[in-house]
Amino acid sequence: MRWLRENLVLLLGLAVLAYTFVPIAIVVLMSFNDPSSRLIYQFDGFTLHNWLNPCEDPSMCHALGRSIEIGLVATLVSTILGTLAAFALVRHEFRGRSASNLLIFLPMAAPEIVLGSSLLALFVASGFAGQLGFWTILIAHIMFCLSFVVVTVRARLAGLDDNLEQAAMDLYATPSQTFWRVTFPLVFPGILGAALLSFSLSFDDFIITNLNAGNTTTFPMYVWGVAQRGVPMQVNVVGTVMFLISVLIVVGGEVNSRRRSAKLAAR
Repeated sequence: MRWLRENLVLLLGLAVLAYTFVPIAIVVLMSFNDPSSRLIYQFDGFTLHNWLNPCEDPSMCHALGRSIEIGLVATLVSTILGTLAAFALVRHEFRGRSASNLLIFLPMAAPEIVLGSSLLALFVASGFAGQLGFWTILIAHIMFCLSFVVVTVRARLAGLDDNLEQAAMDLYATPSQTFWRVTFPLVFPGILGAALLSFSLSFDDFIITNLNAGNTTTFPMYVWGVAQRGVPMQVNVVGTVMFLISVLIVVGGEVNSRRRSAKLAAR
C-alpha cells in the first residue's frame, strides 16, 4: 500500500496514456491485417499488401487527396488571417475590441451541427444550393479554423515580453527589422502550432463537411460511406501514416528546441 500511494500519480498517468494510445495501436495493427472478410473487423493474418497497394480503391485516394487539398488551403488562409487578427486584438486598441474577443469564441463553442446547418442555410439563401462542393467546404473550414488560430496565436502574443522589442528599437532597429528578427521568431511556434491544429481539424471534420459537401467526397465521408459494406484495411494505413507524421513533427520540434537551448547555453 505504501508503494501504491507513492506511485499512484505515475500509475494513473500510465493508465491514461494506455487508454489514449490503445486505439492508435489497433489502427497500426490493422494496417498489416489480411482479413478473411471485409464485414468482420478482426485481425486474421499479417500482410504488407495494404502498404504496398494503398490505392487499391481509387476512390479512397481521390477522397484523401481532396481532404489534403482542402486542409492545406484552409490552413494557409486561416493561419494568415488569424495571425493578423491576433496581432490586431493584442497590440491595438479599437472600438469593439471586447466584442470581437467574444465573437472569436463562438465558432469554437457552438456545436458542429449548428455551424454546419447555419452555413448550409447561408449557402442556400445566397443561391449556392446547386453549387455545394469544394468551395463551400473550403469556406466552412476556414471559418471554424480561424477561431482556433486567433486563440492560439493570441495566447502566444500575450505571453511575449515587450522589453525584447523595445531593446531592439533602442539598438536602432527599424519596425520592420524588429518584427522579422525579434517578434516573428518568438511568435512563430504559436503560429506553427495553430497551423498544425487547423490542418488536423480540417482533415478529420465530418459533420460540417457532410452538410456542405454536395457531391464532393472527403476522406472522413468516404470512411463513413464504406463502413456500411466493410472498411478497407488501407484506411488504417492512412491513419498510421498521419500518426507517424504527427509524431515526427513533434519530435523534430522538440529536438530543434533543445539544440537551440544548447547553443544559447554554450554562448
